[in-house]
Amino acid sequence: MSKKAKSSKKSVKPQTIKPVEKKNVEAELPPGAPKLPPELEKKLKTLKTKLDKFKSKVLEKFGDYIVGITLLPPEKAASKKGEKGIEAEKEEKTKSPDEQKISLLVLVDDTTSKKMTKDELHHKFSSIIKKMAEEIDKNIQPQSVLLTDLWMNCYDAKYELNKLISLGAPIHDTGMLAAIKIAEIHKTMVTKKFDKYILSYVLAGSLVQGRATATSDIDVWIVIDDTDVKKMTRVELKDKLRAIIIGMGVEAGEMTGIKNKLNIQVYILTDFWDSLKEANPIIFTLLRDGVPFYDRGIFMPWKQLLRMGRIKPSREAIDLFMSTGEQSITRVKRTLKTMGMEDCFYAILTPTQAALMLYGMPPPTPKETPEVMEEIFVKKEKMIEPEYVKILKDNVQLRKDIEHGTKKELTGTELDKFVNNADKYLKRIKKLFVDIEAKHDRKSVLVLYDEIMTIIRDVLKSEGIERAQDEELIKLFEDELISTGKVPARYLRDLNEIVAAKKKHDTKKLTKADIEVARKGSAGLIRFLVEYMQRKRGREIEKVKIRVKHGEKYGEVILLEDVAFVIFDIDAKEKRIEKAKLNQDGSLGTLEDSSLEEFEKELAKEKFPKRVFVKEPIFEDMKNIFGRDVEVLLHY
Repeated sequence: MSKKAKSSKKSVKPQTIKPVEKKNVEAELPPGAPKLPPELEKKLKTLKTKLDKFKSKVLEKFGDYIVGITLLPPEKAASKKGEKGIEAEKEEKTKSPDEQKISLLVLVDDTTSKKMTKDELHHKFSSIIKKMAEEIDKNIQPQSVLLTDLWMNCYDAKYELNKLISLGAPIHDTGMLAAIKIAEIHKTMVTKKFDKYILSYVLAGSLVQGRATATSDIDVWIVIDDTDVKKMTRVELKDKLRAIIIGMGVEAGEMTGIKNKLNIQVYILTDFWDSLKEANPIIFTLLRDGVPFYDRGIFMPWKQLLRMGRIKPSREAIDLFMSTGEQSITRVKRTLKTMGMEDCFYAILTPTQAALMLYGMPPPTPKETPEVMEEIFVKKEKMIEPEYVKILKDNVQLRKDIEHGTKKELTGTELDKFVNNADKYLKRIKKLFVDIEAKHDRKSVLVLYDEIMTIIRDVLKSEGIERAQDEELIKLFEDELISTGKVPARYLRDLNEIVAAKKKHDTKKLTKADIEVARKGSAGLIRFLVEYMQRKRGREIEKVKIRVKHGEKYGEVILLEDVAFVIFDIDAKEKRIEKAKLNQDGSLGTLEDSSLEEFEKELAKEKFPKRVFVKEPIFEDMKNIFGRDVEVLLHY
């Protein structure tokens, strides 16, 4: 082959062949590369034009059936020792570039074809695509390959086509060629480094299930042999190899320029086998759909056994799957109850309390909120319609019914109704906020200032700061809440604007614009601080709870400042509640009858200890209260 011909061949690199994209050839060269001779530049441009034309014709005819088209690397001349081989090589070298063949691979998706056999489909595609190529240039020699045939080669441990694709330059790709390319390169890196340990390297996921797109993750599974590990534990072996293998995946992505995420799952052989016995659905799917790019006689036998129905889950796995259904339904029911009892409840309760606080009232208890809302905004001010107070009352009642056990279950239909009503309620409350703010415009800014300072005092009190003068509040607010990140810094700006408005009022320089600025900032500040106190109160309650299991029942011990409440069955319709004095040594005094109302009153006082130390005597008390089989639940 002449030097000119060699230059032409070497210039056709994967980076220079791109999907239909008209640009100057020089722009495709690496930075700093010398300018191509005009003649060679012309030949490259001609080749690209032919390939683009071929691609357009094939896609126009077959559309989505074409998974990818790639330019294959030039075939090396047969280098045989005999005179005949040498002559053949010389003859190939003397050919002009125009006479050298252009090898293409056309990958065809035949997974959805039902009207003809594979052979008929392959013959049809091959003949039509070959004719299209000849019409453009007789030297274009396309090779049509069915996707199922490509996978079948992998099942038979024939990976030559995969290697060719990894060396090719794609001119059309729906994502499959890129996946094969990066997986083949990554597989080579991994097997070369860890040949002793790698049993199987499998392509899986949407790519082999016929659901791939150009942006799909490239899922690969690697099985490591851990049966001969002596110098480290199996877990150490897995973690060590996994870290290196994932690092190689990143390196393969950088080498190929393929941006799709290479999603690598690493299994050790013993864990893989345990997953099969446990009927892990992911492992079964992997065996059913996966395509091995490398296999040392492990993956394919398993795949065949699965097809034959010889891999069956253990009785323990079957029982576990059976019980999982009941557990899932129970969890769904509990979640629905929690959403109705907590999420929907607080979604409308907190904004309602904020509205009352914005109006100028201290936040009422949850139980009192609907009545106060009705009294102020329906009867007195006539600022909201009765139907919205009914929504609030229904939510409060729902929470009470679930909490007291009078309502055992909440259906999805019922929850939808409460969610829709809550959404409707919140939209109306937003308008109420606007109306309250407009009404407040007629009030003195001093009222607003006093409201904000009262709320800040309450928040600081919840942080352990009992008393503070007005002039100290701003500094304490900044030091205790803003600087610690508990409250966003923007609310300090809102507070400063309110203080500035108050100062202007004192100097008789207050304007309408100043009032508007103060009002606007105060609404968000009040809402946030109310929500902050609600969240803090909820967290404080959780901190003082000890949940236990005795038999089939769940109970709770709530440790307040100087008294403890015992709930024997939190799921019971009529809850049995007792209380006892908390002794200095951490034990409980004599239990006496109590009630839910008394318990809620104690909670309303918010006298929660800053720290709760669970001492040994209380464990003995719990055994006496709940029985010797009592269990303490953590992270429930």
